[in-house]
Amino acid sequence: MNPLIRTLYGYPPPPPRHRTQPIRILCVGLPRSGTESLSLALTQLGYTPFHGWDLVFDTAAHIQAWAQLARRKYAPSATTPRDDPITRADFDALLPGDCDVVIDSAAALFTPEILQAYPDAKVILNTRRDVAAWQRSARQAFVTDGAAHWGLWVLHLFSAEVFWLWRLYYAVGYPGLFGARTVEEGVVGKGRRVYREHGWLVRGLVPSDNLLEWNVEDGWGPLCEFLEKEVPQEPFPQTNTGEGFRNRVE
Repeated sequence: MNPLIRTLYGYPPPPPRHRTQPIRILCVGLPRSGTESLSLALTQLGYTPFHGWDLVFDTAAHIQAWAQLARRKYAPSATTPRDDPITRADFDALLPGDCDVVIDSAAALFTPEILQAYPDAKVILNTRRDVAAWQRSARQAFVTDGAAHWGLWVLHLFSAEVFWLWRLYYAVGYPGLFGARTVEEGVVGKGRRVYREHGWLVRGLVPSDNLLEWNVEDGWGPLCEFLEKEVPQEPFPQTNTGEGFRNRVE
């Protein structure tokens, strides 16, 4: 870590966590693809998901560790070479031990690595049928309410916790995911292509009999069939509108 960054923002490394439950499901669709609704649905079915919002509200030391993991993947330096693979031990040390589902950013930013780390997990590729609508939603969430939000930018200079969140998502993670210099350049210029390529990547890595391609409009039926669960009587949860995301950012 840069000595100045360590002095201003650094936390001691968090103690490693230990897995008490196996990872049963990996939901590897990109954020803004029904991840919060799916997370709530899986909770109703008896699972314990680790969602992107859980990462945001984790301890500051763990957020720092996730940011360093993203840098190790997307922006390696002399001290984080590309031949230093991310393994199950890395994820087990950061994920809460009792979670059995990983969904949203922690899965999407590290899809090949997390699929290799937990080969026995069932895989859900959560999608949106309208890729243009996904791109608009991603631009609002990642750019307007995120990387271009001046209040967040100022706050990340004065808050160590927000500094590492900014580093994880807006300085390293999302630019790396989209192969761009900035989040806006990635979402606007490459978003639709990367969205499709991400789906192709997952289909190429996961056997078809262990993969569910699912859209929030599909509701309970295909999801419960894939997981061999009874369909709940309650309506499928519909959450995380753009306004709800903005409220959480604020």
